[in-house]
Amino acid sequence: MLFTKDAGLIWATARSVREERSKQRCALQDFSYIRVSLVKGKSGWRVGSAEALGNFFLSSTTRSERALVNFVFMQLRRYVHGEVMLPLVYKDVVEVLEKKTHFETIWSKVGQVFLLRLLSELGYIAPEAPWDSVVSAPSVEEAMTLYTESLSGAINRAIEKGRQASHL
Repeated sequence: MLFTKDAGLIWATARSVREERSKQRCALQDFSYIRVSLVKGKSGWRVGSAEALGNFFLSSTTRSERALVNFVFMQLRRYVHGEVMLPLVYKDVVEVLEKKTHFETIWSKVGQVFLLRLLSELGYIAPEAPWDSVVSAPSVEEAMTLYTESLSGAINRAIEKGRQASHL
């Protein structure tokens, strides 16, 4: 499963990547950040080549960083379906995962903001007055500056409504 900037969430096959002689073995691991060339065939996508740029889970030094990485990918698997371009979601995912050490102490708040922005981008949450500024912020980091404790309850209610609307 690959989450790409241009094609959304896709499933691709790669042959013999578990063999020791495979050059793609290190790149095609869970939670990897990779540059990949894909070929669309009759039966779906195939991986042509892959270059490892990093691994978000393996580069995490603390348990809370690994929990944030796991949370982000679980939400992607849960809510994003099919080959739909989601450039804003992709940007948010990369930002949260690259700045996970910066967000470590407030990862539950970052998770709330990320999930609110994800559900809003997918159309499960309507932009309304209390949290509209958080959703429309250009980045997660800027959205975190707008996040307040008084807004937390409204965000939680909006996320719960979005979860119910998604039926997932």
